[in-house]
Amino acid sequence: MTVVPPSLRDSSVVAWRNLLNIKRNPDWLLSGTVQPIMFVLLFAFVFGGSLGGGRYREFLIAGIFVQTVAFNSSFTVIGLTNDLQKGIVDRFRALPMSRVAVLLGRTSSDLAVSLLSVVIMSLCGLLIGWRLRGDPTDVLTGYLVLLLFSFAMSWVGAFIGLISRTVEVAQSAGLLWLFPVTFISSVFVSAESMPTPLRVFARWNPITVNADALRELFGNPIRVGMPPPSSWPAEHVVPYAVGSSLVIIAVFVPLSVARYRRVASR
Repeated sequence: MTVVPPSLRDSSVVAWRNLLNIKRNPDWLLSGTVQPIMFVLLFAFVFGGSLGGGRYREFLIAGIFVQTVAFNSSFTVIGLTNDLQKGIVDRFRALPMSRVAVLLGRTSSDLAVSLLSVVIMSLCGLLIGWRLRGDPTDVLTGYLVLLLFSFAMSWVGAFIGLISRTVEVAQSAGLLWLFPVTFISSVFVSAESMPTPLRVFARWNPITVNADALRELFGNPIRVGMPPPSSWPAEHVVPYAVGSSLVIIAVFVPLSVARYRRVASR
């Protein structure tokens, strides 16, 4: 008989509770699906003609995948701050449950939301001409790399949510830093087209490397109208993408747990 660790059992209960909340507040799910579709349509058909046409659309989709799961970390920020503000975390503390369950349940439920977003985005991409040209093993690896990055970003969101005093602050803090980090990357255009200081940052940006790793694994163009890069991250995109996600998790899991203990002890 398999014994489920208490932390995993408690986390699954919290995750299910969070998913039920999305059912009651479907606008959260809409923001995770409608917004990326709008970005696809805008860049594919408004700007895409001048950026490379059909080849650019294949370049774009992997970047939108990464942008979407990065922005979905705002669900973690707002959800966790909302629970803290309403006193729900205090109720959890009064129960005989694992201390890590609240955080792991939140990040797990938001990973499920990201998975749904990726499925919807994949269908949208296929409709506009995007194709998976890699072999099945590479394609599966690409999606797993994407979900690992999503899980890593949710822990960043958990830490921001724990240091935010109100939901209003959380809404700003959860998205404000994501815009420059996302746009100074290869999500929409090649990093090689940027000025030197921005290009250096973009080359090492985990968002750039995850987007390029997906393009490589999916068999999509890694560059459109630009020469191939010679930087170390570009030459080792898949290992660096996985490594950067693991580093983010290794840094922000203990930070989040320590902050949660401090907040919960008040």
